[in-house]
Amino acid sequence: MVSLAMSPVTAPGSASTAWLESVLKAFEPSLPAPGASLGGLPRRRSAARDELRRTGLPPTRQEAWRFTSLAPLIAVPPQVLPVPELLGPKPDHPPASGALRLYWDGDRDPLAGMDLPEGLSRLETGLQDSLLGTVLEVAGTTGSWLVRFNTALAGQVLALRVRGNVAVPLELVSDCGQGSGVRPLRLLLVMEEDASLDLLEVHRAAGTSLTSVLVEAQLAPRARLRYGVLAQGTESSCLLAHLAVSQAPASELDLTTAAGGWGLVRLEPAIIQVQGSAATRLRGLQVSRDRQIADLHSLVRFEGPNGQLDQLQKAVVDDAGRSVFHGAVQVPQAAQRTSASQLSRNLLLSDRARVDAIPQLEIVADDVRCTHGATVTRLQQEELFYLRSRGLGADQAARLLLDGFCDEILASLPKSASRWEPANALLRQALPR
Repeated sequence: MVSLAMSPVTAPGSASTAWLESVLKAFEPSLPAPGASLGGLPRRRSAARDELRRTGLPPTRQEAWRFTSLAPLIAVPPQVLPVPELLGPKPDHPPASGALRLYWDGDRDPLAGMDLPEGLSRLETGLQDSLLGTVLEVAGTTGSWLVRFNTALAGQVLALRVRGNVAVPLELVSDCGQGSGVRPLRLLLVMEEDASLDLLEVHRAAGTSLTSVLVEAQLAPRARLRYGVLAQGTESSCLLAHLAVSQAPASELDLTTAAGGWGLVRLEPAIIQVQGSAATRLRGLQVSRDRQIADLHSLVRFEGPNGQLDQLQKAVVDDAGRSVFHGAVQVPQAAQRTSASQLSRNLLLSDRARVDAIPQLEIVADDVRCTHGATVTRLQQEELFYLRSRGLGADQAARLLLDGFCDEILASLPKSASRWEPANALLRQALPR
């Protein structure tokens, strides 16, 4: 089923309020002592906590949340996710040859003891404090609930500077394992002129956990960022991620997100071409089944002429799973000669599966080329029959068609993602039973 409206579903108000307050209290020990001088992140944390206590969890009467049940969220124990004692390479997914893998838990310094490749360095503390939050302000997303929630909890920022061409792919891996609780992660990435980087962010969870991620990336002129997010969870785990990127002229962003298995996953990429004349390519894949909810809210805004956008969002939904895609494209008067394409393609594997595709194009400029479209299909019986007539079983035939549907997105991930076998990780739960 595909629709543009439905009756809102939300968690009970008293339960959600109690859950949020318990989470805030669980993270209080990491706050600065009363009367301490607050600056940078601590000051922002204090303001965000006050705002969350005032507003609570986002109500479904808000347009941005009306399709999203928060029940999986408040089922997560309101406690700090325990950090495993040991970190090291996982034998089932060794790093790609030449790749730098950092284990990211929001508690320990992922750069401690690491030899960083040429061109990649830790951002100076003073510059970090001055830049923190600036991309969010440019994007106009400081008021996002995901931003406030992460800001209220995060005690550490992974801040990186990129100069020149970083030849070594970078992996940031957050693996919650079987742990229960909440983990906040925050990244600040500053790419200087002519810099280039391949970055893969991996999130995994098998327990009753919530991973909150907040990313700010600043791309200077002619910077190139190939950024992949690969996220595999279970029906008891949740992932909330806000990714804000500012692009200077002649910069290139290639962002690919692939997520599946989560009880609730919500991704919010917000990309601003601050003077236009930049190129943005967005690829996304959502896989959900049972009663899982996969929600992507994207924003792309052009603030100058000659900007380019190529966006393709796909979803595979089975059982009573749900996929939401809300894609906003803003083209003001100053953004003449903008070329923007947005397409949503969805594959439903059951009669109870549901997709909500909501394009939102705000175009004021008159010299533009902007297109959008949405399709909803099922596995084609003719194609299944053809494959089965060649000796394939029903599951094999369905899997082959699913692989073909998803490969266009998965192939856009950074090359190091192949070690994580994304097709197997995301699609093994999506085969019809």
